[in-house]
Amino acid sequence: MRLSTRIALSVTVLVPLLVLAAGLLLLGLVRRDLLTQQDALLRSRASAVLPGARTLLAADARNRPRAEQNQQRRVVDGALDSGVRLAGADGAVRLSVGPQPADSVVLPVAAGGPVTVRDGGTAWRVLTVPVDGAAPGTLWLVEPSTAVDPQVRAVRRRVVLVALLAAPVSGLLAFALAGRATASLRRLSRRAAALDPRAGAAALAHRPSGVAEVDELASALGLLLTRYDEQAARTAQALDTARSFSSAAAHELRTPLTAIRTNLDVLGAHPGLPVAERTEIVGELAEDHGRLEDLVTALRTLALGDLVEVSAFGPLDLGDLVEAAAAEAGRRHPEIRVGTATAPGVTVFGWDAGLRILLANLIGNAAVHGRSGPGPARVTVRLRAGRSGSAVLTVDDEGPGVAPAERAAVFRRFHRSPDSPGSGLGLTLVAQQAALHRGTVTVAEGPGGTGCRFEVRLPLLRPEAPTLVLPPRRDWLAGA
Repeated sequence: MRLSTRIALSVTVLVPLLVLAAGLLLLGLVRRDLLTQQDALLRSRASAVLPGARTLLAADARNRPRAEQNQQRRVVDGALDSGVRLAGADGAVRLSVGPQPADSVVLPVAAGGPVTVRDGGTAWRVLTVPVDGAAPGTLWLVEPSTAVDPQVRAVRRRVVLVALLAAPVSGLLAFALAGRATASLRRLSRRAAALDPRAGAAALAHRPSGVAEVDELASALGLLLTRYDEQAARTAQALDTARSFSSAAAHELRTPLTAIRTNLDVLGAHPGLPVAERTEIVGELAEDHGRLEDLVTALRTLALGDLVEVSAFGPLDLGDLVEAAAAEAGRRHPEIRVGTATAPGVTVFGWDAGLRILLANLIGNAAVHGRSGPGPARVTVRLRAGRSGSAVLTVDDEGPGVAPAERAAVFRRFHRSPDSPGSGLGLTLVAQQAALHRGTVTVAEGPGGTGCRFEVRLPLLRPEAPTLVLPPRRDWLAGA
């Protein structure tokens, strides 16, 4: 059923019910007002009848029949069409004229406002008035309560007539108004039905209709389509990353796997090899296995960086991460000397795992390439807050450094010097994490013109903007 039809049917049923409910309330108010008028009339007539009733009781007490008859006529004339009952102090009825309950019905004795007395199926409104003077007694003025019924019935008929007329009229009006009110909703529905999912949120092109609910629905549809576009983009990126991972793994693993296969064939074909040669071959196998493991781990880490979401980021104390990375490097490379100098309170909005990867690879690269002689490599890590609103991280070593012509190439995928034991992805991971955090990484000469310095600049955490926007396209695994 259409929404406009539902609204019309609901109004068709609801409006007559409201009219009837209002009519019942109106009937009660009308009946109360009529009874109030009747009570006021009884009091007015009681005021007119009371002097005659007082004189009538006095004449009756003095046994003056003629005067009593005259006063009876005065009482009846003053009561008009109301019933009158007059009793003496002994309770005997001296006068009973006009419409009133049967004599067997006991009328109220206590004076006060009018009360309702029932005689079978008839209700009577009775006003009790005490008669004072030389001959006291009680005066009752009576009106049938049903006197107000014709007017109440007339109001009831009109209420029912209005309710019957309101049903079709309100239904037609509601159907017309609901049709106009839902027109913008129908237009939005037609646009949504004809929408090409590949066109994205921009194809909805909703203009404000002036109906809050329709505009809210259109906004929700636009937000849904935007999220769909984002999810589709993430899915496409994930597929690209998976393809790149497979391609890179197949290409880069071919050489170590071939070397491992060759050494295994040698061991299988020559079971009687001398111990020295066997030990050398086993050492080469262990070295190739380690290289394979490092390569697969680096590829996996690079893929994680390409797929990470902003929900993984949060406020981080970079100084704590530097100290932890330096301690971990000391355990992994006990032959090097790592010194740190970190300023307190350097906080960034970052990915904890990604920054740990960045620090581990920078310090690990310095540990491998930072020797200047036979002694242990010396690596110095410094952290400070720069004046431009960036955290400045430097890693210095005392090695041969990087030639100016090679400084841009060291961050490319699988770039490594001939004597490098690594996978060629360590500095690529550093560049990837710097880009994810909207920072930069550069390589230059070390302090004093010797060695090498890697400098990373990351934006400091700003309280007014505690989040960051990830790069729209991340393809470091596919080819940085």
